[in-house]
Formats: sequence, structure tokens, C-alpha cells
Amino acid sequence: MAIKEVVKNPANVLSQVTKEVEVIDESTIQLLDDLYDTMVENDGVGIAAPQINVSLRVAIVELGEDILEMINPIVLETRGEAEDVEGCLSFPDLFGMVKRPTYVKIEASDREGRVYELEAEDFEARCILHEIDHLDGVLFDSKMTRVLTEEEIEELYADVEEE
Repeated sequence: MAIKEVVKNPANVLSQVTKEVEVIDESTIQLLDDLYDTMVENDGVGIAAPQINVSLRVAIVELGEDILEMINPIVLETRGEAEDVEGCLSFPDLFGMVKRPTYVKIEASDREGRVYELEAEDFEARCILHEIDHLDGVLFDSKMTRVLTEEEIEELYADVEEE
């Protein structure tokens, strides 16, 4: 396992536009593996390369049982809008309401260099867009409409545990 330290805000790498991956090689595959191990260790549902201090257009998102690996992702289309709770591994203990599209269509490459398109809705679209924002140096706190209090977070977690 290669668990990396998660970069916390404020850090310059988090606010910079990342570089495209020129060649998908062993270092890219290692980066994907490191992102996965770090995400799992920190109980995340997604993580982008800048969050482990690597300024490359690489991110992953957990989609149910599958892990979506995105190399050089491009947003092709978005639709709809909804406001929901978001948090971020780079902002421990900060949660807020963020408006995002409810549908996204992206194009990206996988670890074998194959280009694919993917459509996602609702929570999955939100997670994908959150991670792509990281690759563009856009942080979720800049999109928050309001910060949630600790009491509101505890209520949310209590509701989830009851389900």
C-alpha cells in the first residue's frame, strides 16, 4: 500500500490548474494506486492528484462497487442543478451546501490509455465534478452557499445511520 499524506487547505497545489498527463506509464498507474489507497484510508469517496501534492490531471471516484479512474478528464455536458452537502479531504471538519449540476457527461482515459465517455447523475455526478474541480484549481469552499454547523452534520449522520 502507498498511503500518501492528504494536502490540507491552504496549499498552493490545491489552487493551481493541473498539467495534462502526456504519457500513461508506470508512474501514472502508481499514482492511481496511491490515490486509491489514500482515499480508502481517509474514508473518502473521491480524491484528485493535487490532494496528494501531484499537479497532474488524474482523479478517482468511488461509484458503488467500482472505482472510476479519470486521466485528463473533460466535461462534455452538464444539466440540471441541485444543492446538497459536500465535504472534502483537504478541508477536515468543513461541510457545506454546494450547488452542482445533477447530470454530467465526461470523456477521460483509463490506466490502459483507452479513451471512454461516461454519464452520471445525482451523487455520482456531484463527486465527479468535485474531483474535476480539483484538477482546475477550484475548491468546494468557493462554491458553498452556506457552511453547515457541527449540530447539522451530527443530525445528517444520525439520519444516515437510521436508514
